[in-house]
Amino acid sequence: MIFGVRAVIEAIEAGKEIDKILVKRDIQSDLSKELFAALKGLFVPVQRVPVERINRITRKNHQGVVAFISSVTYQKAEDLVPFLYEQGKTPLFVALDGVTDVRNFGAIARTCECARVDAVIIPATGSVTVNADAVKTSAGALHTLPVCREQSLTRTLQFLKESGFHLVGATEKGDYDYTAADYTKPTCIIMGAEDRGIAYEHLALCDEWVKIPVLGSIESLNVSVAAGIIMYEAVRQRKE
Repeated sequence: MIFGVRAVIEAIEAGKEIDKILVKRDIQSDLSKELFAALKGLFVPVQRVPVERINRITRKNHQGVVAFISSVTYQKAEDLVPFLYEQGKTPLFVALDGVTDVRNFGAIARTCECARVDAVIIPATGSVTVNADAVKTSAGALHTLPVCREQSLTRTLQFLKESGFHLVGATEKGDYDYTAADYTKPTCIIMGAEDRGIAYEHLALCDEWVKIPVLGSIESLNVSVAAGIIMYEAVRQRKE
């Protein structure tokens, strides 16, 4: 965590990977204008919040600005996909649409690493960030698993389709059992938040909608469990 306008500007100029920045709602200083100028063109989430929220984080001279440094270096799917193809790989990605619980995210990342998934994709806003809890829950997997934080998940999924990826959406509206889908091509498995599921504009991009049978009275599985089930079906198919 970094606080103080000048310190945050220096971190940005030094190329530090910043998870998010909290800014006092009514900040208007000349230095704050310099901060926003430094952020121009960068995909760093900035939240305007009451000063009381920042005071709860630190009582030191924060000047209305607190930045959280990421635990990892984020990748870009547009850079990673050509690299994987050049290596002769058939990439397997997992994209998380609206998943906000860091422990679920950490558990998914851990399974991704075990299943040799090539990257996990998260949106820059309305999603989890890679914090200490996520890293701990992932058992350190987030230090080795590429994480692509994308400004627009829609554009990223479109890019993957144009790059030859098969998009598989996990949804209770699925057309058939998850084992019937084809994961042997370059594939991105899309998992949605437990309350809202996958956004319709992302479902519309999917090549297949699949579901996991739920036989009990509870309506759905935990998202990290569901992701693990589908990932290992991909592993099974690719081994065969």
